[in-house]
Amino acid sequence: MPHQSVPEEKRRFARHLRRAMTEAEDRLWQELRGRRLDGIKFRRQVPVGRYVADFLCAEAMLIVEVDGSQHAESVRDIERDSDLKRRGFRVLRFWNDDVLRDMNAVCDTIIAYVRDRSLQPWR
Repeated sequence: MPHQSVPEEKRRFARHLRRAMTEAEDRLWQELRGRRLDGIKFRRQVPVGRYVADFLCAEAMLIVEVDGSQHAESVRDIERDSDLKRRGFRVLRFWNDDVLRDMNAVCDTIIAYVRDRSLQPWR
């Protein structure tokens, strides 16, 4: 992914999001940070175009989002995912409850999507 200049306002917003992660985002970050998950490099709260991705594996062009109930059937999320897909990313979404209740399944799914780039997200 070529480096693109990110406006300072977007950088500040991403920094704010890193400090204000939800419990589910924080718990998932503890699994992803420092290549803890199967040696895979992830970054958190990364500006991508007009958006800030919760977690990004640039090598696999995979964005992982952790969503609360406010995201259920969100038109904004559908538009966002379409834009990110046009940029070459796959967007994998998990509900907060999935992360908090079954971290092993979430991590296994993430590993599968990083290792097999033909897999496409289900929602």
